[in-house]
Amino acid sequence: MDDPRLTPARPDIAAKYLEGRVKAARFVAGEIFEVIEPIAPLRERPASDAMLSTQALMGERVTVYDRNDEGWAWGQLTNDGYVGWLADRALAKPASEPTHQVIAIRTFAFPGPSIKLPVVATPVMGSVLTVLRDEGSFAVTREGWYLPRQHLGGLGPHQRDFVAVAERFVGTPYLWGGKSSLGIDCSGLVQVSLNAAGIGCPRDSDMQQDGLGQSLGLDASNRLQRGDLLFWKGHAAIARDSETIVHANAHDMATAIENTRGAIARIKAAGSELLAIKRL
Repeated sequence: MDDPRLTPARPDIAAKYLEGRVKAARFVAGEIFEVIEPIAPLRERPASDAMLSTQALMGERVTVYDRNDEGWAWGQLTNDGYVGWLADRALAKPASEPTHQVIAIRTFAFPGPSIKLPVVATPVMGSVLTVLRDEGSFAVTREGWYLPRQHLGGLGPHQRDFVAVAERFVGTPYLWGGKSSLGIDCSGLVQVSLNAAGIGCPRDSDMQQDGLGQSLGLDASNRLQRGDLLFWKGHAAIARDSETIVHANAHDMATAIENTRGAIARIKAAGSELLAIKRL
């Protein structure tokens, strides 16, 4: 059975590439759009109070299959395939190919070449932008934004150690469905960190458990290596070394570093057993 989180299909409409696999009243090819806001919530339903499923970041491509009359677009994210509803105002037809990505956990965009000017936007790690030129210590984007040049990098991998990326998020508030330094959840932290190292990663913890790395026995919790991934039902963590993990968690309501054995015991006491340890 197709995972509804990754399958753009409803009884009334579905993606053309699913024809013959799913039932729908009609099938459409969809149109490619790009996210033009720094962070665009992707929701389960076309409503601002609907549950946040994930977030799309600036420059990310989306295939839109449907729109309603209330300003919502239903589509599938190109990067990880997640399906849901985005506000129409967050989308536009692609105007150019991106040239750079944000490599700081977040940065500020200014309307001119001065850090004393009012901030016009706050792009976050993983956002992609089109840089037209450098001007002093700034990169100037197609929007006319001026961003600190040292906060941008090329489109390829910019980190060799994805755990070091995760560690930079320590203290970030926990946000269900979040994937930025303004708010992030456990699987979002894993995804953003791996993506920064050029490693593709599914969005949710169960997808990550199924799709990443090689399984180790649960006794491997006594001999963890940096970069091992630990999974519980609905939760994921990253080993920093043999004794500690870094994870975004609702217990701390933040991304935190925690003793591994202590975390396993605490989460077990809350009713969830460790399910898997994976090594990339």
